Amino acid sequence: MMSSVSLASMLASSCRSYAAPLSLLRKLASTSACSLSKNKHHTRDKKNVFALSGLSSKNKAFACESSKPDIAQATSTVSINGYPEYNRLLPCPLHNGPPRIEHLVVSKGGPVLKYICEELKLPPLFVADLIQFGAVHYALVCPRPPPTATPEQIKVFKEVTDPLLLRKRASIKGKTVREAQKTFRITNVDEFVEAGTYLRVHVHPKRFPKCYEIDWKSRILAVSESFVVLDKPAGTSVGGTSDNIEESCATFASRALGLTIPLKTTHQIDNCTEGCVVLARSKEYCSVFHGKIRNKKVKKLYLALAAAPVLIGVITHYMRPVNMAPRLISDDFIKGWNLCQLEVLECKEVCWPNAVIEEKYCVQDCWWPSKDSAYECKINLLTGRTHQIRAQLAALGAPIVGDSIYMPAAIAEMASPGLNPFGKYKKEYTSERDKEMAVAEWTASHGKEPNVAIGLQACQISWDDGEHIYEARSPWWRGEGA
Repeated sequence: MMSSVSLASMLASSCRSYAAPLSLLRKLASTSACSLSKNKHHTRDKKNVFALSGLSSKNKAFACESSKPDIAQATSTVSINGYPEYNRLLPCPLHNGPPRIEHLVVSKGGPVLKYICEELKLPPLFVADLIQFGAVHYALVCPRPPPTATPEQIKVFKEVTDPLLLRKRASIKGKTVREAQKTFRITNVDEFVEAGTYLRVHVHPKRFPKCYEIDWKSRILAVSESFVVLDKPAGTSVGGTSDNIEESCATFASRALGLTIPLKTTHQIDNCTEGCVVLARSKEYCSVFHGKIRNKKVKKLYLALAAAPVLIGVITHYMRPVNMAPRLISDDFIKGWNLCQLEVLECKEVCWPNAVIEEKYCVQDCWWPSKDSAYECKINLLTGRTHQIRAQLAALGAPIVGDSIYMPAAIAEMASPGLNPFGKYKKEYTSERDKEMAVAEWTASHGKEPNVAIGLQACQISWDDGEHIYEARSPWWRGEGA
């Protein structure tokens, strides 16, 4: 019997393959009944399992319940565009469920699929899909727990990373502990995990149901020997997320083109943004394109649908170097903060998208006070920071239509000037504690990530001094009936 050290609560506070052969999926389906029957009678070996305390009783109940009713049995169906549906995790839920991430350390080696099934009481087909989705990660040695870990959790971590214990493991010979703590994806259901291996299982991966509604061939703008240019739809991920690389533009565009080697991501745009992205056909060209970006040989133009007019010209802000949303920016220079610059080339008044268009593209109503007009801005992105255009326009009082993160904060600043501690009307604070509280309040005034689309499109991408120029189709807000 396989067993483990369960670290479910130790790392909870630190959380936020291309295509499986159909023959493998059929094989798994044919053996599921037997496997499920065995799992039903499985009992945990308490001598070899250390369950860490720290989860509330509510969370414990959720962890128990969530592994039972939300897992469907496999059926043989095909989606509207001819792609095989993975019915163990599909049809996609209408809404993403709350994250559930399990942290485990194996105390007796064996096949990873069997281990996870037994430890988390999950059906084999479901776990096979989690691996297919890229939702299972491993490290040879358990990573250090966060500062919020309890003394008991720290004790368990020290036990499984004891130097005397690590010296006996041939798999980490010649590696530093830090190197051995680096995480990788599990890509094979039969992969062997040895005792001491750390596993992170995203039981509820973030889903992208929009992928199954798209005619992907119609979104291909160009195909060459080295790259593919895609007009990315809003509501999709370019290369996937940490828990879902299956439902991504790279995967579905590869399938649409019938490629045997999957396309590779060269750059990113937000999930809620549509427009031009370049996907490499080889690792070599991926490196080449990264070099062009570093050397500023790649030019990107955007169309932004702002809720208020924006002045023509270069706009400069400074972004806090914290890799999480919302991205806070300052009007004034702050040491250590990243320069953000964009150039507004045009700004013209247009109609605010009507209710039919907003519903079709799942654009969220963020309670902007006036919806008589919107303003379409053409923007030359001079520096490429995450959420840069969204954060900068919001700081100007002209947030992007449908941007449920930054528009609420812009509205709050309009209602209470000075709420933004880095904005035009920022206040003077008598102590660092007062400023920290103001920053926390400002951060809390932001909303959550949009569900599908916002008024932002990467309308053109070019490189090598215009030798390659590609333009996206008309943005969603100019759609029929808009």
